[in-house]
Amino acid sequence: MSGESLRNRWLIAGPALLVQMCLGSVYAWSVFVKPLMASEGWSQIQVTLTFNMAMACLGIGTVIGGWWQDKVGPRIVTTFAGVIYGLGFLIASWSVDHHWLPGVYLGYGLFSGLGMGLGYICPVAMITKWFPDKRGLMTGVNVMGFGVAALIMGPIASKLIISSGVPNTLMYFGLVYGAIVIVSSQIFINPPQNWVPEGWVPTGKVSKNASAVHYTPKEALSTGRFWMLWAMLSLNTSAGIMIVSQASPLAQQQLGVDAAVAAAIVGIIGIFNGGGRIVWAWISDKIGRAQAYFLIFACQIPLFLYLPTVHDVVIFTVVVCAIELCYGGGFGVMPSFTADFFGSKYVGGIYGFILLGWGFAAIPSPLLMAYIHEKTGEYSTAIIALGVVLIFALIIPILAYRAGNRMVAEAAGEKA
Repeated sequence: MSGESLRNRWLIAGPALLVQMCLGSVYAWSVFVKPLMASEGWSQIQVTLTFNMAMACLGIGTVIGGWWQDKVGPRIVTTFAGVIYGLGFLIASWSVDHHWLPGVYLGYGLFSGLGMGLGYICPVAMITKWFPDKRGLMTGVNVMGFGVAALIMGPIASKLIISSGVPNTLMYFGLVYGAIVIVSSQIFINPPQNWVPEGWVPTGKVSKNASAVHYTPKEALSTGRFWMLWAMLSLNTSAGIMIVSQASPLAQQQLGVDAAVAAAIVGIIGIFNGGGRIVWAWISDKIGRAQAYFLIFACQIPLFLYLPTVHDVVIFTVVVCAIELCYGGGFGVMPSFTADFFGSKYVGGIYGFILLGWGFAAIPSPLLMAYIHEKTGEYSTAIIALGVVLIFALIIPILAYRAGNRMVAEAAGEKA
């Protein structure tokens, strides 16, 4: 391709990041928990279920979006995602104003959740194709936008809820975010098949070990490697999403701070959630994807076991931010991990199925945390339980590392 075409990929990367920053608003949902409980009389479990439904539908949306964008390209799918994403906010806004909980589930849970999934997968798949020379770093930068969304929405939503109420807050975000996603997606396009930057030759451990075979989703799902990736993402999601879904009420109870301070902590968490996607993606380019995932799990174990004992605001913020750094890192590493194992041609469809683990994992741990809190008045049991689970999770990246080595050895044998 020409130098002009090469520059175009950087013009595409900007709007792709902007789309992710709009779609990641779900990470700020915890700022709505207490206001909805207070104004509507809904229980913590009922309100938390909205978040769970949105995350579950996000997982379903990634499968649909991954398959669809492999057929028609990222522009059409992301445009449609922006429409139903914004519409979901508006339905939720009307439903809260009319005290109708099922409508909140329908709007934010179903419509916005599906919109998030449809929109999330398209920039990720597109970026892996445009940046084979910087695959880990650039996918990390892209999904960083999804992670830092809470930094933007959390504090703004907290202030708007106080000044304008929950219904208006949802309406404002639905109109603005929906419009931004629709407009930004008009520049989205995939590069030609098998395109690489001019003069680029694969070098380094990760590039040389990447699969030269382009698996279809059906072929990928029949391999053990796929289910290893699915399990790693699911377990890392269960850990991080337990904290992010209850960050605001957890901070208010454990630290005794008010809603404004808790919202600020939610915003800071967003920085690390997003930053972790770049940091760990960059690390994975240097040391390997499986090795990076092993460290992601290992770092979180002492943090989860220590968190329930923390009552200082600064230390609490440091611990939860470190957890979310690892949580975000899992999403930063996984797109490249998927492309390395299965090729980039059908990475949208394959990664969409892997992200079902995201939706699957989003259901049990936040609900468990909310349930235990309602029954016992504390969060510590659920937090410690996740720390123990992560100890056993360490074996999966070890198995994935060995599977990757076997894949490379088999490919070398075939060439010989």
